[in-house]
Amino acid sequence: MIDLHMHTTASDGTSTPEDLAARVHRAGITTFAVTDHDTMASVAHAAAEGARYGLTCVPGIEMTTVHDGHDVHMLGYFLKADAPALAAMIARVRALRLERAAEIADRLAAAGAPIDIETLVQAAPPGSPRSLARPQIARALIAAGHVATVAEAFDRFLSEGCVAYVPHRGPSPADGIAAIMEAGGVASLAHPGILRHDDIVPGLVDAGLAAIEAYHSAHDAAATEHYVTLAHAHGLAVSGGSDFHGEGTRRSEFFGVVSLPEVEFERLASRVASGQLPRA
Repeated sequence: MIDLHMHTTASDGTSTPEDLAARVHRAGITTFAVTDHDTMASVAHAAAEGARYGLTCVPGIEMTTVHDGHDVHMLGYFLKADAPALAAMIARVRALRLERAAEIADRLAAAGAPIDIETLVQAAPPGSPRSLARPQIARALIAAGHVATVAEAFDRFLSEGCVAYVPHRGPSPADGIAAIMEAGGVASLAHPGILRHDDIVPGLVDAGLAAIEAYHSAHDAAATEHYVTLAHAHGLAVSGGSDFHGEGTRRSEFFGVVSLPEVEFERLASRVASGQLPRA
């Protein structure tokens, strides 16, 4: 079983990298990727723990990029963590995440639902390898007694159109692809069935996109088939994973269920050897 999309406590997951590797082993997953939001802080720890179980860990990340005011998440695989362009982009995006969190906190306070933003910032201060995302803010809303669940926090306050929603500011998808490629990796468009902007795919292909995440816990069989077909029509590989954020979190029941077929993993990995260069 192959799962190339999961998160740890370095971003918005609830499992430490060591705990995640143990869970991966128990679930029967043999190849996995830690793809935390805008950080690779957990990759080395997860890989070391995974090696104890004989697992293969693919170095990964889920980069936050922005197109027309909307998030476009770009997965990167087979990365060199010390690549300068990638490190610079990670630092830039993390700083923007802190600014966004502060603005969300201000809006929550104005809406009568204040949270302890200082504790969140102290856990992911400027220059830290940790990344601050909305699920941590949702859990702060629970701790403050304003909501009962993460889902309620998003429904009432944090989702697009809600009183405390603040759009991401960040690099373009093409810039994200370029940074991933500079780090020796391949870029895959994350959960396009959630994004629902297939129209941007041709431009991303021109920028060097290597794959589309067709297999995902939010995709039903029809969506999976659609994105496999779309990827192959553009000469792209396919990636896939559960998008696991921890036990009891949204869609956690798909952990150990959603799996990338081995033939598709081999096609994805072959892009590293062959190179995936932007078209002239």
